[in-house]
Amino acid sequence: MRGEAIMAASVQEQVKEKYGNAARAVAEAGNLQACCDPGLRCCDPITTNLYSADQTGAVPEKAVRASLGCGNPTALIDLRHGETVLDLGAGGGIDVLLSAQRVGPTGKAYGLDMTDEMLALARENQKQAGLTNVEFLKGEIENIPLSDNSVDVIISNCVINLSSNKDRVLREAFRVLKPGGRFAVSDVVVRGTVPEEVRKSMLLWVGCIAGALQQSEYISKLNAAGFEDVSIEPIRVYNVEDARHFLTEAGVDVDTLAAEVNDKFFSAFIRATKPAAACCQAGCCTTALAGVKA
Repeated sequence: MRGEAIMAASVQEQVKEKYGNAARAVAEAGNLQACCDPGLRCCDPITTNLYSADQTGAVPEKAVRASLGCGNPTALIDLRHGETVLDLGAGGGIDVLLSAQRVGPTGKAYGLDMTDEMLALARENQKQAGLTNVEFLKGEIENIPLSDNSVDVIISNCVINLSSNKDRVLREAFRVLKPGGRFAVSDVVVRGTVPEEVRKSMLLWVGCIAGALQQSEYISKLNAAGFEDVSIEPIRVYNVEDARHFLTEAGVDVDTLAAEVNDKFFSAFIRATKPAAACCQAGCCTTALAGVKA
């Protein structure tokens, strides 16, 4: 257990360092694309062309440049006026700002991030966007600083795979969702087994890939956390040439492992629902009813 704790802390520090560097690159230079940072090479084939021109035009440019996700979670689900949305690992805030526009002034969009530089950038982007129904919170996705049954929708963009304790993340997501609440995230998923060389690479943990769950594992973990109606929809499948640069960066012999890597990784839309269960504690019924949509 001690070794696992050390590993988790090491992964977290690596994530903070790399994403902090990306935030500084965008905040200070302005004209730099964050995923051009050498420590984030994997983002090249994964993060491009995810948002429509209408969406990128609706938020500050630095929010777009700081986007390091693998999908567009705002395209996953219908958001309604007055709903509360939580983005796990908000980064520069693009998905939070887009969500805030969709839920309107009577709704709320929270962004959770553990990196000070990203939080500072996100808050500046919020200020430029002029949105008052947004709040960025500092914290870890394994320990969400919100109360039980307080959120209608959880989104996330290629962040859950970075956690070394995904079971905890999914339990926390389930906890803060209202009964009937929706889970709609983009993430990297793997088909079949991953070569041990890739799993052992800390650089690839930080770079989105080595922490990816197998499709069956993701479904199993969501079900174990209490979710129902789980679905995984592939949106981009990565071949060995997409993978070549980030595997080479980590010292992996790509040609030797080509057959084991090719088409194994894909970006996916992952959806699930928290059951609209009967109340079991005093005071929860009002909250539960509020989370059930007609």
